[in-house]
Amino acid sequence: MSGTVVEQAYEAVIGIECHVELKTVTKMFCGCRNEFGGDPDTQVCPVCLALPGALPVPNRVAVEHVVRAGLALGAVIPPFSKFDRKNYFYPDMPKNYQISQYDMPLVSGGVVRFRRDDGSEGSCRLTRIHLEEDTGKSTHMGSGDGRIAGSTHSLVDFNRAGVPLMEVVSEPELRSAEDAVAFLEYLRLTFLYLGISDVKMEEGSLRCDANVSIRPVGSTEFGAKTEIKNMNSFRSVGRAIESEIERQRNVIAAGGRVPQETRGWDEANGVTHSMRSKEQAHDYRYFPDPDLVPLTLAATWVDELRHGIGLVPIVAYERLEHACALAPAQLRQLLGDPALARFLLATVELHPDDGAFAQAAANWLLGDVLRILNERGTSIGAQSTLTPRTLAECAELAMGGAITSKTAKELLERVMSEGGSPKEIVQREGLAQLSDPAAVAQIVAQVISANAKSVADFQAGKENAIKALVGQVMKVSKGKANPQLAESLLRERLKQT
Repeated sequence: MSGTVVEQAYEAVIGIECHVELKTVTKMFCGCRNEFGGDPDTQVCPVCLALPGALPVPNRVAVEHVVRAGLALGAVIPPFSKFDRKNYFYPDMPKNYQISQYDMPLVSGGVVRFRRDDGSEGSCRLTRIHLEEDTGKSTHMGSGDGRIAGSTHSLVDFNRAGVPLMEVVSEPELRSAEDAVAFLEYLRLTFLYLGISDVKMEEGSLRCDANVSIRPVGSTEFGAKTEIKNMNSFRSVGRAIESEIERQRNVIAAGGRVPQETRGWDEANGVTHSMRSKEQAHDYRYFPDPDLVPLTLAATWVDELRHGIGLVPIVAYERLEHACALAPAQLRQLLGDPALARFLLATVELHPDDGAFAQAAANWLLGDVLRILNERGTSIGAQSTLTPRTLAECAELAMGGAITSKTAKELLERVMSEGGSPKEIVQREGLAQLSDPAAVAQIVAQVISANAKSVADFQAGKENAIKALVGQVMKVSKGKANPQLAESLLRERLKQT
């Protein structure tokens, strides 16, 4: 009973911290390649390894990526920024400090608008987005579960050290695991649409921590928060947050106190476990990096970047929702592939304000087009034979009754293999649907004469027999006869016999 009371009386308060590895040719402060998957310690140099006398040089593209991310999320880009040294020791950080940003980040504010699974809208403001360098990667051996506790030794790979890393910090405005996952999905999609990161959690180019606390409903005070780490998928994020909310509710229901700490997510057992206390704030002794001059962000340069932002996910969702009247699940499927969403929007724009055409184009794209692409092991962005114009022509021909559905599918396969104009192919090769009643009636008479058993079955009340007769009409006409007209004429003729 007490558990029910606590659940009713408390709400969750959730904030997210995301680390996003940026897609650049070289690392943040040196000329080493920024590539995933190389042999350990093969993508390093004196700057990465912090050898004496090595000086950092900022990566301009990385700075541009962060500013573009901020602009896409409606944030403020200040005229000045700087890099700071964040001082702490860890074996995978060769300098014993991390080049980061403290009080003058590249991006301030912003908001992530997102859609939930049911299509309803939510939003969460951002505190800041700043740029820093990534650390190396430690692998703990001998513990069985990859944890440092119980390990016999650790291995360090410095290939990742110095990779440009964008940190996104949200305000604590999320109130459920569902909203936290939706927030992350739209944040990931935004960076994917901008082309600034691969955002692959399985490769570590997107990592996130969740700060979770609970408080009485209606209260403006924050409870003691726990920071959850080691979540390697959005599903894990959702499960970890739900588990932690429930744990904190149970602690309070039992009269206990929730300590402020860092907790790790145990995917196998579905629970969080304590890693270290955070009752006292860590002093990182930030100070401006003396090896790096402050950054001046000219307004004209920022405006140039703003004009190149292009389509962002929430706008794509709203435009597709308005144009195509698709279900939320279909919209999420389209949104998950930027090239697919752009392709459909370009197709729909050929017939603005035509809802039926937009719906037909969407069904073609999500149905036969994706099926063919999957069979061929490619994607809409990797092929060049099908264009928005040729997809529109296929939809126009099918909607207007110029070709049968069977011919339409065959035509689409051909266009996706060879290219060309569907309308020109239909005209040149005589593929147009046969819709002349007199011509179809002749075929119907021929089919009735040649299929006595099916005729007898239909007249005996076996409704499915009509389908067999329509199939014969389509066979004789080589797939060109209008099937609806054929069925109508068959029924009319059979009633007379």
